[in-house]
Amino acid sequence: LIRVVDDGAGIPSADVEIAFLRHATSKLTSSSDLEKIATLGFRGEALPSIASVSDMELLTRVESEEAGTRVRLQAGELMKREAVGRPRGTTVRVTHLFQNVPARLKFMKSVATENGRIGNLVTRYAMARPSVRFSLTIDGRKTLSTTGAGGLREAVSSVYGADTAAAMLELSGEEDGVGRIEGLAGPPTVSRAQTGYVTLVLNGRWIQDRRLNYAVEEAYQNLLMVGRRPVAVLLIEVSPEDVDVNVNPSKAEVRFKKDREMFSLVQRVVRQALVESSPAHSAALATNYPGTTPDTSFRKTPLGSDLLGWASGPRVPVPDRPAAPTMFTKSTLPLLRVVGQVSNTYIVAEGPDGMYLVDQHAAHERVLFERALKERAEKRVQVQGMLAPATVDLSPVQRESLTQVEELLRGHGFDVEPFGDGAYVLRAVPAMLSTRAPDRAFLDVLDSLLDPASPEQSEERLAASIACHSAIRAGDVLQQASMEEVVRLLEQAANPHTCPHGRPTLVHLSSSLLEKEFGRR
Repeated sequence: LIRVVDDGAGIPSADVEIAFLRHATSKLTSSSDLEKIATLGFRGEALPSIASVSDMELLTRVESEEAGTRVRLQAGELMKREAVGRPRGTTVRVTHLFQNVPARLKFMKSVATENGRIGNLVTRYAMARPSVRFSLTIDGRKTLSTTGAGGLREAVSSVYGADTAAAMLELSGEEDGVGRIEGLAGPPTVSRAQTGYVTLVLNGRWIQDRRLNYAVEEAYQNLLMVGRRPVAVLLIEVSPEDVDVNVNPSKAEVRFKKDREMFSLVQRVVRQALVESSPAHSAALATNYPGTTPDTSFRKTPLGSDLLGWASGPRVPVPDRPAAPTMFTKSTLPLLRVVGQVSNTYIVAEGPDGMYLVDQHAAHERVLFERALKERAEKRVQVQGMLAPATVDLSPVQRESLTQVEELLRGHGFDVEPFGDGAYVLRAVPAMLSTRAPDRAFLDVLDSLLDPASPEQSEERLAASIACHSAIRAGDVLQQASMEEVVRLLEQAANPHTCPHGRPTLVHLSSSLLEKEFGRR
C-alpha cells in the first residue's frame, strides 16, 4: 500500500475521470504556457501510468462541492464511481503495484532501497517547500514530520537534526539576468562522508544537476577535509523562460539557458558564505576535526620528492634519472627498523634494501580493518559502553537504513535505540572507537551502508568505516614505541600494502635509487 493524502484544492467532480486520461492537465491554458512552466509539471501522465499497473482508488473534493468523489480503477479500467463525504483535498491509494506486469515487478529493488527512495524524495521536497507540512510514515513508523511554518532552517532541522540546522550558514546572492539563490550551507565542521547531502531546488522543484553539484563542491575547495562532502540546501529562482524543465521525463534534470553563469553564481554565493563566516578560514586546512582525516592534498609533488630535492629550486639535470619511488609490492613485508617520523604523518623505517615511508593512518587503518573483521567472525567484538550516551539525529533515509542494518551494527559493537522525533541514543560503540567522536563516527558508518550491497560487502564497508575513524590520524605526533607498534602490526597483516580504501600504506625507496640520487653510482 502507498497512500498520499493532501489538504489541497481537490479535483472538481466533473474532471475526476478526465484526470486519468493520458496527457490531461489542468495547468496549461494556452500553448504559450509551455515556454514558462511554473509548476512541478504539466504532464497528466502520473495518474494514468500508475493506475495502469495497479489497483488505484482516488478520493477528492473541492471547497465548492458538498460531496466528494471516489473512483476505483484496476489496471487502468474504471471499476466504480460514487459520491462520498470527505474534507477538501485529495487522497490517492495504490495497492498491488505491478501485479499485471510481473517482469517490471522483478526489477524492483529491496524493501529498504525502495523505502529509502521514497524517504529521499519526500525529505527533498520538505526542504524545497518549507511552507508545506509534510508527514511520512513507513510501516507504522513516522520517519519525517515538518511543521510547514515556512522557515527553511526549521525544515532542515526536521531532516538533518537541530544541531546541524543550527550550525548551517545562511547564503544569499543574485545576478541580473541569471537568477537568485538563497539557502543554507554547512560550515566545514558540518560535513558527511558520502555524497548526496546537497539539495538543489529550482523554482520549488527538486532537481539533480551534476554541474551545479560540482559548483558547490568547488566552493568548498581547500576548506573540507579529504573524503568529506558538503551539506547544503540551495533555493534557486530563475525566470521560467530561462530554463527548460522538459529535458527528462521525470523532470529531475533541467537545462539552463545561461548554464555557465548559473554555475558561477552558485559557486560564488556558497563560497562567499563560507569565507565570511570564518575570518581565519585558511586555518581549516590544518584543523583536525573529529572523525576526519587532515587534508594533505597541498603536497603536490610525489611522495618523497622533498626529501630527494626533486621539487625545491633549480637543480642540475641528472642523466638517466631513475623512476619516482613506487609502492612496495612484495607479498610480505621485510623486517623494518623504525628511524623516525616525517611531517607527523609518515613513519620512516630502514629495511634490508633501502628506506620505507609508512603512511601512519593508512597502515593503522589496515590493521584495525582486519582486526574488526576477525573479531566479528569470531564473535568476540569488544564493546565500550558510554558513560554519557550520545544523541544523534538521523534523516528519514538514514532511519530506514538503520532498520535494515541494525543487527549488523549491533554485531560490530554499536548499541543504538530510538529517542523520538528522529533522534536516537547511542549507548555503546566498538571499543576501538571509544577515544574518538562516537556520534560523528556512527553517522559516517551508517552512511557507508546506505547504498545497496551484498552482506559480505556490507561487512567490509562497516569494518572499513570503523577502522578509518579509529586509526591514528595524519598529524598525530607518535612516540618511538607507538611507531614501532604500528610497523610490527602492519608486518603481521594479511594484506599490508593498502588500506581498506585502496591507498598504499608504504612507499619503498631502494638503496640503488638513493645511491643514484646522491651521485654514488
